[in-house]
Amino acid sequence: MPLCRKKKLPPGDMTDLGECDGKFKTIGNRRTRGSEAGYTGRNGSWNQPSSLAGAVARAGGMGIISTAQIGFREPDFADHPLEANLRAIGKEFKKAREISPEGVIGFNIMVATKSYALYVKEAVKAGADIIISGAGLPASLPAYLAEAAAEMGAAGEKVKTKIAPIVSSVKSAMVILKMWDRKFHRVPDLVVVEGPLAGGHLGFSRESLETLGVDTADVEHTYDQAAYDEEVRGIIRLVGEYAEKYQTEIPVVTAGGIYSHEDVMHQMELGADGVQVATRFVTTEECDAPDEFKQAYLHASKENIVITKSPVGMPGRAINNAFLSGVGQTPFKLEHCYQCLEKCDKKTIPYCITKALVNSAEGNTDEGLVFCGSNAFRAERIETVDEVMRDLMGE
Repeated sequence: MPLCRKKKLPPGDMTDLGECDGKFKTIGNRRTRGSEAGYTGRNGSWNQPSSLAGAVARAGGMGIISTAQIGFREPDFADHPLEANLRAIGKEFKKAREISPEGVIGFNIMVATKSYALYVKEAVKAGADIIISGAGLPASLPAYLAEAAAEMGAAGEKVKTKIAPIVSSVKSAMVILKMWDRKFHRVPDLVVVEGPLAGGHLGFSRESLETLGVDTADVEHTYDQAAYDEEVRGIIRLVGEYAEKYQTEIPVVTAGGIYSHEDVMHQMELGADGVQVATRFVTTEECDAPDEFKQAYLHASKENIVITKSPVGMPGRAINNAFLSGVGQTPFKLEHCYQCLEKCDKKTIPYCITKALVNSAEGNTDEGLVFCGSNAFRAERIETVDEVMRDLMGE
């Protein structure tokens, strides 16, 4: 979830991204799903995947739905995963919109996704207010946005979907800003800076995580926060240069390890315009997964939150459960491919990430991957979205 400073944010229909009055106002939250962080449920029952996004948007935030295997509950998912996922994008957006008719709702789409362009275009056609994209370099995101509008004919003239790349370093920010400037003559509407304390897939090499001290069992004391704070400041300065060049404003939203009001204030002091929060919302009543997933967070200790290697080819942060402990212990043989990743070496992957995530989503966490942020162990009870929002804003 991003929180904003008193600053004008992306123009268009996203009025809740506009002016903030007085205290910080939430401008975004990610419904964690699939590759992003996790699933949770409500009172042990399965809610619709768009429940949390809708609830956050209704509370004044930006509700973000991940498209990572979003259609896994569709009846034809196993045989036709792409069709099921594309169909579910529209369905889940509609459900979230019903919960929050006026709120800001969008999608997080991994660049590593197979048929990435189709997911982007389907999200635009569904009416997404914003698309956030990482797990790879979203080099062609502006082109896919334009293609979607063209395919919509007259309706495409009204498309106001904003686009936001996820970066983790000054270097990656420079690459995407230069590329969009040179190739598309535009800049992002918003930039998300995802730090090394985030859950799910991380935009860092294993070596970088070791250097920053975030791959230990005591991250609180080993993390070189000052070093990454300087990286964040550098990204903010760089984005500011491009904003000045285009005579516009590009909000910078920071993410990763943000759990309390103090964390929010620290990011604001660095110069961020907002924060994105995922892990904190997993243990809410409105979040969308089985109670078993929530309980994994509630029973987690900081010692069993680990960095693991994902079939996506990136490091990821997750809870070290029976599933992860067993990875690599016996040879893995892929029985069914869900066509989820653009680059997947079926002969060498240690497990099928779709199967692992779907298992967790269905409550079978002992045989599933439970992604989480570094602060997942701090969860002590099930809260409501409103409670979390108020706490983050210091109310």
